[in-house]
Amino acid sequence: MSRLRFALLDASHNDESTRRNFRRELDADLAEFDASGGDLPSSFDFDGVVVTGSRASVYWDEAWIPPLVDWIAEAAARGLPILGVCYGHQVVAEALGGRVAGMDDFEIGYREVRHRGGELFEGIDETFTVFTTHGDTVAQLPPGAELLADNEHGVHAFRKGHAFGVQFHPEYDAETAERVTRSKEFLGEERIRRVLDGIDEENYAAACEAKALFDNFVAYAERVRAEATA
Repeated sequence: MSRLRFALLDASHNDESTRRNFRRELDADLAEFDASGGDLPSSFDFDGVVVTGSRASVYWDEAWIPPLVDWIAEAAARGLPILGVCYGHQVVAEALGGRVAGMDDFEIGYREVRHRGGELFEGIDETFTVFTTHGDTVAQLPPGAELLADNEHGVHAFRKGHAFGVQFHPEYDAETAERVTRSKEFLGEERIRRVLDGIDEENYAAACEAKALFDNFVAYAERVRAEATA
């Protein structure tokens, strides 16, 4: 059977590492779109969709955001497998009827998350390490959605139908984690230094376990395609 073809909707405002990281982790052919620049697919002729992180908030008044949310809603209605990461996770939540809100704090650095099972987390320990960087959260899951993972900061993964969202960044390498941390000047030098001190070989190696969810998502999309063509 031929390789899967995914639409990669890049919401990162052309961040230098975003597409590189997803190209490395996804074993599929990627059709890449500059979603934050208003570029969206003209069709839904894909085996799956991946929505990246962003420095934006879903509730910001920016012209490119509502069309992205609407496109994801239509993709979900058509039964396409969808994986949203960080901002993409929040886009999926909004598209399916959930609610995203700002947090009282900013979660950043390597953190522990606990999952509740399911295909996306196959082969990943129940409590696992991930790199996080977000000031928004899914405050209300979409109706009928299943909570898949969380920690003290809130929802870290959910599923509704063929759509999945993860709040953390399994695609990050250590270089990306360090660069993103240094960009958060509003956190102050002391907190930035504490986060940077935690970006070490041990924590990165632990976080690599969560990269398995990309292979799990690809395998899930393969099963959906096989069932559709059976």
